Amino acid sequence: MIAIHETADGVSFAVKMQPRARRNATVGELGDALKIALTAPPVDGKANEACIEFFADTLHVARSSITIASGHSSRNKVIRVTGITAAQVRQQLGI
Repeated sequence: MIAIHETADGVSFAVKMQPRARRNATVGELGDALKIALTAPPVDGKANEACIEFFADTLHVARSSITIASGHSSRNKVIRVTGITAAQVRQQLGI
């Protein structure tokens, strides 16, 4: 099960990214991280921007509510989302 850490401001969770995929999608779980596939290449921050865009669309929040807390140059990232609860994240992501 994916660990979603809830604070007063929002939530954070681990993500394993697969860049240069056929489509943007949630692939499943990998350990305690959510595995996502993104079409963007991992150059010049394009995959990070695609990651933020993907979660903004999926979770129905503003792009400014989503930040990459750690792992800017890695496939393993920690995503932080403000203004949402862990239950809402689980519901929107279907996990």
